[in-house]
Parts: sequence; C-alpha cells; structure tokens
Amino acid sequence: MILVTVKETSNRISSFEMSGHADYAEHGQDLVCAGASAVSFGAVNAIIELMGIEPDIQQANSGFLKVSFPSNLDDKTDEQVQLLVRSMIVSLKTIEQDYEEYIKITFTA
Repeated sequence: MILVTVKETSNRISSFEMSGHADYAEHGQDLVCAGASAVSFGAVNAIIELMGIEPDIQQANSGFLKVSFPSNLDDKTDEQVQLLVRSMIVSLKTIEQDYEEYIKITFTA
C-alpha cells in the first residue's frame, strides 16, 4: 500500500511523505503506483519550474519520497505553492477513492 502523510499546521501544508508500493499489478503495469507517482512528481516539478523554489526533497529507490516546503516564502509565493500542493492532494484523493485498498492519505499536524 502507498501511504501518503500530509503535514498541515494552521491551514498550511509544510511537507508530504509517500512510502510503500501499491502492489495493484506487476512492476511496470501498476496503474495506482504510476498515477500517484505522476501526480506527486508533476506537482513538485511544477513548484520548482513555475515558482522557482527548491523544496527539500528526500527520495529512495524503495518508493520513499518526502518533500518539505520552505517556511520563509513571501505570502504570494506561499499561496501559489499551497495551491499546487492542494491540487496534488485532490488528485491523490481521487485515486484513493477508486483504489482505497492500495493508497491511503492521512493528515497530521
């Protein structure tokens, strides 16, 4: 199962972490894994490319990804980063609705 943990305090997402494997299908044919990966990497790449900021990214071949966003952004930039991250979460929740036994999203403070 893919576990997604979103850290949110005072209505601000400071980081998210993804770990595990969906095991929905064989490697290379796992639509849940491919979808979750595409959504998360697409959002992070958009933040880097469009916002010009470098989040702290930790990644491992085992299916682990942790992304932390800078806390010292100006209000406008932070709003835009938050919008992109929340869009990612909406997409991940859509995957979770259809494949709840393969991906789980939780929120923590």
